[in-house]
Amino acid sequence: MATNAETDQTPAKASKLPLLIGLVLALAGGGGGFYATYSGLLDSLLGGSDSAATDGPAAAHGAPAAEGHGASAPSEGGDGAVGSTAFVPVDPITVNLGTRGDARHLRFSAQLEVGPGAAVEVQRLMPRIVDVLNIYLRALDPHELEEPAALMRLRAQMLRRVQIVTGPGLVNDLLVIEFVFN
Repeated sequence: MATNAETDQTPAKASKLPLLIGLVLALAGGGGGFYATYSGLLDSLLGGSDSAATDGPAAAHGAPAAEGHGASAPSEGGDGAVGSTAFVPVDPITVNLGTRGDARHLRFSAQLEVGPGAAVEVQRLMPRIVDVLNIYLRALDPHELEEPAALMRLRAQMLRRVQIVTGPGLVNDLLVIEFVFN
């Protein structure tokens, strides 16, 4: 028969050290994987293009490789001025927003910052650009325009749509010249 002393013993608590080691290793592996993907180390192993591996993470995601949003590098020759950038004006657009009882208007004009030698091609595509901007602006809800960060979000959406119409590498940025909502 078992004595009371043998049955009252509690089992020893399991150590939490293996759990902590596993957690630290999982975090280190996740961080290392993120860095390897972000820096482009895996592009050559996974069959990525050579330009994506040399231009860094921005080029791998289709964005222009630049220091800032839409910034372009100075031209190589001459006095260092930005000679590779041109601006193409977009015809002003006026759209009616809201219902009949609450008729409001939006007047919009912009300029497109284009890459070297792309001004003629972008000008040739201007009817499509105006069409896509007109459709996008017409579909907006007037309440969306009253938000504080609305212009930044709209600018990014319009730039993306223009870049889809023009193709990769032609349009670097969209500069809002006039945005009047009344």
